[in-house]
Amino acid sequence: MQVPPTPEANHPLIKSLAHYSDQELLTLFQRHSDAGQYFTALVCRYSPLVYTLIRHSVRSPVQADYLFAQTWRHVFYELGELDLVALADENTTLQSWLINITALCINRTELPAVESIHYSLQAAPPPLWCYVERALGQLSPVQRLVVLMAQTFHWSETRISAYLQAEGDFISPAEVRLHLRSAYRQLEEFIPDDLQEIYMGGRGFEQREAASEEMT
Repeated sequence: MQVPPTPEANHPLIKSLAHYSDQELLTLFQRHSDAGQYFTALVCRYSPLVYTLIRHSVRSPVQADYLFAQTWRHVFYELGELDLVALADENTTLQSWLINITALCINRTELPAVESIHYSLQAAPPPLWCYVERALGQLSPVQRLVVLMAQTFHWSETRISAYLQAEGDFISPAEVRLHLRSAYRQLEEFIPDDLQEIYMGGRGFEQREAASEEMT
């Protein structure tokens, strides 16, 4: 069984955290919500363990990748309140806690059919996915919708406009473009700078969109 690679582990920001203990990384994660490197370091450290547990429980690699991402999403939102010191009497370590959380997700997550899963582990590694999802939640509903249609389904502004008009929202293609640009700028503000550096090479959403437009 092959464990998915974590190339981000070789990024200087993540390599510089290799000597930190689990408790130290957890504390830094909880204290610095504007930084993504601490959660990323934990994901890199424990991805082999979590993925191995999942892969032995799920037959399809596509479903395994999906459940892997869902598990780290669950971990992401639980870590903020995790107090390992309070659980010390129960001999709970971060590793044992992650094993329990992974088992919980394996047993309780209803996996969709393979053909309906659009998640790509390579395109959206769990740390990036978690922070992007958190940032998307801070956008307005229309901004969030046009971003999802543009990025997930790769729809043109004209097609997005046609879909919205069919749903009763009369937004022109030009207005869709304005919404997209505004949403990309806000995403760059909401997603930690260090995470953008790790996964996007410092190129924000608006720059990537501009590059895409130049190629069309």
